Amino acid sequence: MAGGHAPGWHRAEVADDAAERLASPVSSHNEWDPLEEVIVGRLEGATIPSRHPVVACNMPPWAARVQGLVAGCRYPRALIEQAQHELEEFIVLLRQSGVTVRRPDTVDHRRRFGTPDWTSRGFCNTCPRDSMLVIGDEIIETPMAWPCRYFETHSYRPILKDYFRRGARWTAAPKPQLTDELFRTGFRTPGPGEPMRYILTEFEPVFDAADFVRAGRDLFVTRSNVTNRLGIEWLRRHLGAEYRIHEIESRCRTPMHIDTTFVPLAPGKALVNPEYIDIDRLPAVLSSWDVLVAPEPDPIQDRLLGITSMCGRWLSMNVLMLDDKHVVAERHHTSMLRALERWGFEPIPCDLLHYAPFGGSFHCATLDTRRRGTLESYFN
Repeated sequence: MAGGHAPGWHRAEVADDAAERLASPVSSHNEWDPLEEVIVGRLEGATIPSRHPVVACNMPPWAARVQGLVAGCRYPRALIEQAQHELEEFIVLLRQSGVTVRRPDTVDHRRRFGTPDWTSRGFCNTCPRDSMLVIGDEIIETPMAWPCRYFETHSYRPILKDYFRRGARWTAAPKPQLTDELFRTGFRTPGPGEPMRYILTEFEPVFDAADFVRAGRDLFVTRSNVTNRLGIEWLRRHLGAEYRIHEIESRCRTPMHIDTTFVPLAPGKALVNPEYIDIDRLPAVLSSWDVLVAPEPDPIQDRLLGITSMCGRWLSMNVLMLDDKHVVAERHHTSMLRALERWGFEPIPCDLLHYAPFGGSFHCATLDTRRRGTLESYFN
């Protein structure tokens, strides 16, 4: 057949494609199956977020004023160096535990970018947990509400393209416009006893992946100042009937990210924040699970950390499960380490306290792309 392919060519190519899909390097269904591969964030190029109401609304008023004055500047070298040392030690721990570690590209986040509606500088690529959500063999790029994070996933694109070529599914949620219609004018953080309100409207779907945690066929989410109802609904429709999404009601006045509020640790065990969660109002599906109440966080004496941290005091809950027994937790928070031991886990103390100015701790700083396990249901 001149100029053509042999009759079996198409069938062979389809078979090859199917084999490649079966060998997808991405496979992660929950927060506790044995960890095999992970993406860890990067500190180089980190820049103080550009001034915007959605950034300031999660800070105390005095901190928002300071942030506005230094927005777009590099983080002080003293902050980066200490956090960098701790991050490198954490990466060594992961590799010694047999985990493959991938890293994003280095980016100059001070470079200005924009859309037809606005301009901004960047932030950092320290927290892959925020911008990408792994569901089984699929990685979903999320539609984040901070303008300074609009192109953050570009630093991960070499990894994403490699995963895709090897058989992973790669999806991007609709890129948001982030125009003024998305943000409430004159927003004020609700005080104690006031009805909960959020800076986001329902103008378009937005969400951070870090507002979701996974337990097989069930996902849990908190609505927050970076995740609106339309964002939750977009993911619900995208995943379809195979998954269920349950909302965790948070009492935090400035909610952002679920992994200091509700953290599944193993089948039948979830860690909860007693300040943010009313245990009696948890979703009914959790009635068969053991609810482990997080101990009061150990106080941090470092005044610089107190001033520069982007996270609340419950970062002690931001742990990373290596499997359903072994858990990486912050060395400073001895109360949490002891509590984990009482609950039957084997905590692995590690330092990452100085990562807080850049957005988080062990769970935030990682994205588990492969865990050894299968899709299951852990609820009746």
